[in-house]
Amino acid sequence: MKTLAKSHIFKFCWILRGPHQPFHGHPRFLSSPIFAQYEAVRQGKQPIPEYFNFANDVLDKWSQLEKDGKRPSNPALWWINGRGGEVRWSFEELGLLSRKLANVLSDRCGLQKGDRVLAILPRIPEWWLVTVACIRTGITVMPGTTQLTAKDIQYRLHMSKAKCIITTDALAPVVDSVTAENHDLKTKLMVTSDGKREGWLSFNELLK
Repeated sequence: MKTLAKSHIFKFCWILRGPHQPFHGHPRFLSSPIFAQYEAVRQGKQPIPEYFNFANDVLDKWSQLEKDGKRPSNPALWWINGRGGEVRWSFEELGLLSRKLANVLSDRCGLQKGDRVLAILPRIPEWWLVTVACIRTGITVMPGTTQLTAKDIQYRLHMSKAKCIITTDALAPVVDSVTAENHDLKTKLMVTSDGKREGWLSFNELLK
C-alpha cells in the first residue's frame, strides 16, 4: 500500500512538472547559459561536443560567470562534519585547488592520461578534489570505501595496475602491508592533518 501511494505521488509530481522539467528548476539555474547550452544539445539544436570535460566545461564556466558578475557567488562545495568542522569552497576556489592537485598528479606523481589512481577516502572534501583533478587530467580515479580490507586493496591494485593510491593516515598501514610486491604502484599520497610516514607524500603539503 505504501509503495502504491508513493507511486501515485510521483506520478502526480511528474504531471505537474512535465517530463523534461528538472525537480530543482530554480529560475536562476534555468536562465543560465550552461543550462541553455544543455537544452540546445538535448533538443538537437546544437551538436554534441566531440570532447567534453566536466571540470573545464562546467566548473570553470561557472567560475567565470561569477567573476564576470553574471551570477551571484554560491558555494560549489559546502561540507560539514559531525564535530562542527566546516569547509566551503566557491567555484573559483574549487577550480584553483583542483588545478593544483592536477599539477601534483601530473608532475610530482608522473601520472598521464589513462593512468589509474585508487582513492580510498571517506566523504571528505579531498574526495571531491581528487575526483575533479582526475577529470581535468584524464586520469582514471577508482573510488574505494574505507571499509576495504588489506586483501581487497591488494586485489584492486593488482587488477587495475594503479600507479598511485590516495588514502588517509588511518589506512596507510593497511596499504603498506600489501604493496611490497606491487611494482606498478609508484606513488602514495596520504591525507592527514599532521604527521609523516615513510614512503608517502603528504597530500596536504603538496597543495600548499
